[in-house]
Amino acid sequence: QVQLVESGGGLVQAGGSLRLSCTASGRTFSNYGMGWFRQAPGKEREFVAQISRSGGSTLYADSVKGRFTISRDNAKNTMYLQMNSLKPEDTAVYYCAAPVVGREASYPGSWGQGTQVTVSS
Repeated sequence: QVQLVESGGGLVQAGGSLRLSCTASGRTFSNYGMGWFRQAPGKEREFVAQISRSGGSTLYADSVKGRFTISRDNAKNTMYLQMNSLKPEDTAVYYCAAPVVGREASYPGSWGQGTQVTVSS
């Protein structure tokens, strides 16, 4: 399995931006489609975005489309989530996962420990 570590979360005002990073170690990073998920308090974890192994194909949840951008740098074993125009409803713990196919994380797969994003109104 690949080991994943997220970073870049924090507190930001509505309308602001954050960039999350997910750094992988272990098996070859470029072998996996990867994705971001989030879980808000009292809610189930939900899909945010997915990127193909090469980075040539991406998929987004409707709630973040046009505001978030997923990308990856296979040379650095790192995936990113650029989040712009943040809203209070984006407040959640954000997780990276691999492998991710479509909107689903494969089982058993790998998950990071999560990074908190808080958007104040």
